[in-house]
Formats: sequence, structure tokens, C-alpha cells
Amino acid sequence: MENNYHVPVLLQECIDGLNIKPNGVYVDVTFGGGGHSREILNKLGKDGVLIAFDQDPDAQRNKIDDPRFLFVDQNFAFLKNNLRLLGYKQVDGILADLGVSSHQFNEPERGFSTRFESSLDMRMDKQGKLTAADVLNTYTEDKLHKIFGIYGEVKNAKSLARAVVTSRAGQPIVTLADFKAAAGAHIPKGKENKYMAQVFQALRIEVNAEIEVLESFLLQTAEVLSPGGRLVVMSYHSLEDRPVKNFIAKGKIRGEADKDFFGNEEKPYKVITRKAVIAEEDELERNSRSRSAKLRIGEKI
Repeated sequence: MENNYHVPVLLQECIDGLNIKPNGVYVDVTFGGGGHSREILNKLGKDGVLIAFDQDPDAQRNKIDDPRFLFVDQNFAFLKNNLRLLGYKQVDGILADLGVSSHQFNEPERGFSTRFESSLDMRMDKQGKLTAADVLNTYTEDKLHKIFGIYGEVKNAKSLARAVVTSRAGQPIVTLADFKAAAGAHIPKGKENKYMAQVFQALRIEVNAEIEVLESFLLQTAEVLSPGGRLVVMSYHSLEDRPVKNFIAKGKIRGEADKDFFGNEEKPYKVITRKAVIAEEDELERNSRSRSAKLRIGEKI
């Protein structure tokens, strides 16, 4: 099942990056199809533990039947509390593979993909209240402009926001077809797919509060990793990569590292990857998702 569900990107590089100790405790905060998790379990001895997080009910069908495996049906924004509940104050490694799994993209009713006519949902957690349709129909023009511009890096974000607000006054925007009708004149000819992907990325990030979740997660990793433990994060666009890079380098989401009384920088991590690790040529050919992947690794000081 997991092979079709989601092909893990940079699998070997992630596993190497975790620097696994056979009796260690590891966390895969984006379980998905379980590809990375299975590989971690292969490296663990009988006393090792793997804790996997995933808020998507579809991912639960891939749970691994192994006494060393624990599954947490939660968003990784709640990392620290859930580890405490399981009795773990510190762990030896944390892996995060951000973004949407190919499985989620391939399920039309989830509304993540521009390839299928469907309702505009985009919730990773099906219990979540906010959908993409809610965003399009209730947010102010100014707020839509910001979302399209910042999260989607859409060039004509302002005029697109205006078009959405004008269109929804006539009838609500509920499906992909509704949105295309509303945005019609603003979608650049010959670049429809790229443009729609950017707009969908913006909506998805907003619906799932992806940037806030990532920032909260990063701050918690510094508290729960043991000294020498590894943080391995794979991101797929600059909005994710920037805070990851900054946090591993400086211990801050934005801005400069804190300094102690003597002017020495106080940082939780030693940078293991000066430059982001990217996929090799053969992986790019096998798996198109690896094209935009950037892997960064930090070691807890």
C-alpha cells in the first residue's frame, strides 16, 4: 500500500542524517505512507522506539505492526505534549517531511489538486473547521491579497483577490470550476498549471496554518532533542525552507541568534548541512516530487 501512497523523497539521505543509534528513540512527525518510518525501524534494535505522528485519518491505514512502533493521531504542532504523555522527555532524532503527500494530491475529494473537478476542501485534518472554500468566500479582499501574494507568490495577487470578492457576491465559490470562472481573466495563458498550483499552495497553507505549525514545531524540537540528537527536515518551498534554515543556523525563526553575557551566540543546533541536500539525477527521474525538495540537518548541542 505504502508504495502507491507516497514515494519517500531523499530516503537514504534522511536516514543517514538521523545518525540512528539502535537503542534510540526516534520521531517521524509526518508518517504518511510510512516509507521513512519503515526504514528507521530497519535500523533500530529490539530496544529502539519509533513514534510517528499524522493527523490524516488516511495515514492510519498504513500503521506498522511492530512492538517498537507507536502512532500518535495528532498534528506535529503538539509534539512536546504528546511525547510527554507517552513518557518521553527527550528523543534522539526527529524527522519531518513537510508538504502534501502524493496520496493526498491523488484523492480528488480532498481538493488538493488542480487536476480534478472537486469541492475546495484542502484540510489535512478532516476534523478541521476551515476549508479553502471558506477562505475564498469569507476572507476580506485585503487578506486574500496577502495570502495569494505571500503564501503563493502569485504575481497578480491584488487583482486576483478583487476578482474573487466580486465573483462571490454573485454566487459562492465552492468548486474548482467556480474558482476558475471567478479567476478566469487573471490566469496567464500558457502558464495555467503553474499559476493554479501557486494559488492552491497559498490556500492550502492558510487552511492548515502550515507556517504557524512549522514554527511551533521547530521551537519544540530544541526542547525535546537530547544533546547529539538530530533534527532532519525536508521542505518543498522557500516559505518552509527559510524558517528551517534560520532555526537550525541561529535558533531563531527570524532574526539573529541570541547572545550570552559574553557575546557568545546561544544556539541549540550545530549545522550539519551547510547547503541544503537536494536529490540526485536518478531520483529526479524516478520521482518528480523530489525536484523541489531541500533537506537540512541540525545536531542538538
